[in-house]
Amino acid sequence: MTGKKSSWLKKLSLIALVLAWGGLSSPALAAKKGPRLFLQEKSYDFGEVQEGKVVTHVFIFKNIGDETLVINRVRTTCGCTAALLSQKQLQPGEQGKVEVKFNTRGYEGRLSRYLYLESNDPQNPKAQITIKATIKVPPRPRIDVNRFSFDLGLFLQEEPLSFPVKIRNRGEKVLEVTVNHKEATVWLNTAQITTLTLKPKQEKEIIIKLPPRQRPGLIREYIILRSNDPIRRNLSLYVSGYALTRKQLQQLFQKYKNIIKMNQ
Repeated sequence: MTGKKSSWLKKLSLIALVLAWGGLSSPALAAKKGPRLFLQEKSYDFGEVQEGKVVTHVFIFKNIGDETLVINRVRTTCGCTAALLSQKQLQPGEQGKVEVKFNTRGYEGRLSRYLYLESNDPQNPKAQITIKATIKVPPRPRIDVNRFSFDLGLFLQEEPLSFPVKIRNRGEKVLEVTVNHKEATVWLNTAQITTLTLKPKQEKEIIIKLPPRQRPGLIREYIILRSNDPIRRNLSLYVSGYALTRKQLQQLFQKYKNIIKMNQ
């Protein structure tokens, strides 16, 4: 009987030790000196979400320290994410909430976004929160261009400008594109067009032409491509260069010609 009793006492002691160890590891009993921020969740996955929806999740945090916890600010890394804090100061043992809203408009595919709770917790001054989602987009036209910036270099003021742009439809529906600029004309092969139509997965090269400049000097132009792609309705093409008069070009040519002679 004595042996059985001793065995039971050992088991009870072991159970008590495990419980005590588990209790000490819990956030509530692990309070340390100073403010301490503890997040019940560090990340949340919204799963599959239809593009355009605004989804919301509330994160709970707690001050497990023994001094007042002060949340200085909640910083987001994307304009698509907004956060609403329940309170800025938490006494020891007090809980707070931060409501996170994610606007999926204009996004697609698998995404991760981050928020930071910046506080006076010396051990964790920037606690990170991660939200994830898979944005589902229905079949649509998808515009893509080969480049967005065009440097035309030096050119004669009296001559018209032109440059090629390759436009591709990466989507599953017909894409329609128009060029929005007060002076630009659009050419496909030898024909002037007002609207470019592309079948799914089709690519075409257009030529955008601008009239001669009214005065010499630096030019900066923005040409807008408008399309029926619901995600990228407007794309900006940046055009730059420097217009010279014929006299200025001759002077420049003569200057460099003389430099070449001097170095020979």
